[in-house]
Formats: sequence, structure tokens, C-alpha cells
Amino acid sequence: MLELLAPAGSMEALRAAVQNGADAVYLGCGAFNARQSAKNFTPQALTEAVKYCHVRGVKVHLTLNTLVSDLETEEACALLRHAAASGVDALIVQDLGLIAQCRAVVPQIPIHGSTQMTVHSLPGVLMCAAMGLSRVVLSRELSREEIRYICANSPIEIEVFAHGALCMCYSG
Repeated sequence: MLELLAPAGSMEALRAAVQNGADAVYLGCGAFNARQSAKNFTPQALTEAVKYCHVRGVKVHLTLNTLVSDLETEEACALLRHAAASGVDALIVQDLGLIAQCRAVVPQIPIHGSTQMTVHSLPGVLMCAAMGLSRVVLSRELSREEIRYICANSPIEIEVFAHGALCMCYSG
């Protein structure tokens, strides 16, 4: 299956992605995402975004792709509960501890391994599958041949960035 997943750093960007054929969007809400320079969404705006997308048959993936400290765990879990109540379709996560929290707090929401995890090999994908992830976003540095090999042997969904890396450092 091929899915066009587009970034949505604001409600305007989300509408543009949906109106131009995205099957799904990914967005950040609050402090636990790597898209800090984007407008991002408030919890209320997240709920509205999910409603807007779902009416149009588009999925919403919430990025929680930063490292979460012990002091931030309660706040992250509150956001997880809000995401579930809002109907988010998947969580894109980097932090291994947060993956465990997702499983405990919102086990019904699929977890995708963020490109921030730097998964660059089939053993890395297999580790993600063993942790219960349903998809992994591969490192941006991989060649087409490496991606093809991983896809052919992966037990879970694979996602790749089609536009290339916009960041000036290794995988963000």
C-alpha cells in the first residue's frame, strides 16, 4: 500500500495537504515534537484538525518525536489521553520510554517509530516490530537499494521521506 503522508505545521497547511490529496497528515501538539519552529497545534486545535480530516477520509498522525524526561512524563501522558479522545490515528514516537507509556496509556493507538530513532537496517526494523510498533520511518540517509531490501523483509510497514532531508545534520 502506498500512502501520501504530508506535514501540517498549522491548520492552513493541514487544509492544503488534505485538499491536495494527502491520505494522512502528521502534526505536532505542544512541546513533545521536533517541529518546534512550526505553529503546531493546541489540544483544542488538534481535536478540530482530527474532525476536519476524518470527515474527509484523511488520517492524523501525532508526532511525539522528542526525548521525554521523567519530569515531563505526566504532561506527555495527558497529551496521549487527549490524542486518544480526539481520535488520532497513530503516534510517531522517538523515545523508547515514551513507547512504553503509549502502550500503557493508549494501547489502542498504533505507534510508528520516528525517523529520529535512526533506524537504518533490517535488525533495527525487527527490534521495532518486537516492541510492538506497526510502522517505522527509516533514516533519510538510506539508498534505494537498502530501502528495497528492508521493505522486502520487514514484518511491519515502512515509511520513507520522498522529498529528502531538509535538515542540515544527520537524520534531523
